Amino acid sequence: MVTQVSKTEERTVQAVVAATAEQCFAVAMDLESYPEWAHGITAATITERDDQGRPRVAVFEAESFGRRTRYSLVYDLSQAPHRISWNLVEGDLMRRIDGVYSFVPSADAPDVTEVTYELAIDLAVPMPGFVKRRAEGKIVSAALSEFRARVEGS
Repeated sequence: MVTQVSKTEERTVQAVVAATAEQCFAVAMDLESYPEWAHGITAATITERDDQGRPRVAVFEAESFGRRTRYSLVYDLSQAPHRISWNLVEGDLMRRIDGVYSFVPSADAPDVTEVTYELAIDLAVPMPGFVKRRAEGKIVSAALSEFRARVEGS
């Protein structure tokens, strides 16, 4: 079950995933495979890695809001494998993309993780607020559902 909490410019969704936090982290950091399972992502290229070989900066191409877009994100892995956050470096349609994946292991089951996905997007192109909120809601709900399916299927 995926639950959704809505805020003005941010969306948060949560789901219970039948996998360890480490398995969830591994799928989230396999950025180059996103086009295989993440709806709308057509390409993902890692342009910089940290000293452990993990993605630090990546460029994405996507179809979003009825348009093709290209943007780059910088990742903060300082709390890995339990938290990943990212911010927009540059993008052609967005002024802001801030996101977080949080992976909290279940106290009752070692192979179960509560995953929280948070996303805030600010578009550079004008769009009515209700359309933007509806699109954001669909993006985060689909993103977490697709993530869960990828983790549990691997």
